Amino acid sequence: MNQSSIQFGLLGEKLGHSFSPQIHAALAGYDYRLLPTPREDVEDLFRCREFRGLNVTIPYKQTVIPLCDEVDPRAAAIGAVNTVVNRGGRLTGYNTDIDGLRYLAERAGVDMAGKKVLVLGSGGTSRTACAAARELGAAQVVVVSRKGDDNYDNLSRHADAGVLINTTPVGMFPNCGVSPVSLEAFPRLTGVLDVVYNPLRTALLMQAEERGLPCSCGLPMLAAQAKRAAELFTGEDIADGRLETVLTGLLEQLRNIILIGMPGCGKSVTGRTLAQRLGKEFLDLDKLVEEKARMPIPRIFALEGEEAFRRLETQTIMEAGARTGCVISTGGGAVTRQENYAPLRQNGVIVHLTRDLKKLPKAGRPVSQSTELSELWRRREPMYRAFADVTVSNDGLLDETIHQIEKELTTL
Repeated sequence: MNQSSIQFGLLGEKLGHSFSPQIHAALAGYDYRLLPTPREDVEDLFRCREFRGLNVTIPYKQTVIPLCDEVDPRAAAIGAVNTVVNRGGRLTGYNTDIDGLRYLAERAGVDMAGKKVLVLGSGGTSRTACAAARELGAAQVVVVSRKGDDNYDNLSRHADAGVLINTTPVGMFPNCGVSPVSLEAFPRLTGVLDVVYNPLRTALLMQAEERGLPCSCGLPMLAAQAKRAAELFTGEDIADGRLETVLTGLLEQLRNIILIGMPGCGKSVTGRTLAQRLGKEFLDLDKLVEEKARMPIPRIFALEGEEAFRRLETQTIMEAGARTGCVISTGGGAVTRQENYAPLRQNGVIVHLTRDLKKLPKAGRPVSQSTELSELWRRREPMYRAFADVTVSNDGLLDETIHQIEKELTTL
């Protein structure tokens, strides 16, 4: 295989979509390619050595160890190499995942010093998490696996855990909304980390947020390990400030913006304009529901009733909320079902649009026609408040509303 054009890249079997080229380009500016490589070709690639540096992902983090001339002691201790640097034909293997996990913990404000750290999962990332926890001063590190001595059936013996790190894929897209454990079992927790970054808030992290615990998804780990790899590739230090700039850009790119509010408050018009302004895709959930049902919403109400509509709405919310980089306009009653909150929140920030009740139209809106708007507002206002991250008035000009939303987003 001819790899002569490679400077830097990501080696893996089935890479799919990866943010790595984008991160490396932003951090260091060099060409960085994805290299989906069959297992039988890995040895030839390393024998030819026609590359300056590689990142390595599953399932090759152990495979490449004997193919390197030298392995950094930290990588050797973990038993996994994710970065290989070619210096004059000599290949040295490193593990920058540990640097990424340390940055993840420090950035989230999760202090492990003197605490019991519970690591869920026993794979390669688990070993990295254990090594990072020890470097950060953990008093005890316990690995929980499905079949080990410490497993999901005897978690009660670790009720004194101070930090929990999930290294399993539980809760990862497309199987969102599932948590590997209930945090009720760990009353002494002071922090939670989840290496999953799709969705941005797993069910585990939303439990942590509800409890006011410092927590984070794995996106900062991904970016920070790439920064350390770039430093090894180039031999030049990269400031953490540049890393934070890249990370902020990634989060803004991935984050959904969800608009909730009374029927007729302007969610669709505002959402469509905001999406155009930000270069995001616009999703109108009412339109998507109508496409699913193959009929307009008033007819769904007339033929099948509101409960049938709400079930279809929840299904649509679950599908839309699992996507990233969208502006999503919800129906006015989306907040009436608590189960809609997590799918909307997992990848986004929720904006409550308000408007003077006198300005709200009723035509084509079954609930608004059957209930006095003042009564509808009385019932739903607490629900809107509970769902919302920010509230923005839409009583003025559209540009003013858009500007205020953008301003509020910068504070989150």
